Amino acid sequence: MIADLQCVVLDCPDPLRLAAFYEAVLGGTVNRPDPRWSLDEDWATLHTPSGLVLAFQRVADHRPPRWPDPAHPQQFHLDFGVRDLDRAQGEVLGHGATVLDAASEGRGWRVYADPAGHPFCLVRQ
Repeated sequence: MIADLQCVVLDCPDPLRLAAFYEAVLGGTVNRPDPRWSLDEDWATLHTPSGLVLAFQRVADHRPPRWPDPAHPQQFHLDFGVRDLDRAQGEVLGHGATVLDAASEGRGWRVYADPAGHPFCLVRQ
């Protein structure tokens, strides 16, 4: 092993807003003091209950991916396990997510974008 994953960093136009979105989805603590990172208006973190840390970095000219457009690829996406897809969908939409793939409605997973345009999936556990 060469390294341990410390966090996943998402570029975005508003770090604190995106951290709050993922806090609503995953729980946890936004901007918990951590000696690995300094917190300011250009950087926010979310320490989740599972131990995963997501970080959010301001990019002035942020251009979100356009799923599934290969000219603007998704770059990465996150999968979140949920027990009730309909309930989880209502909650993420209420916190600012948008549906990216209406055809995924009948499947065991659904595709959304967070408020900064990053794709993520809700997957039935």
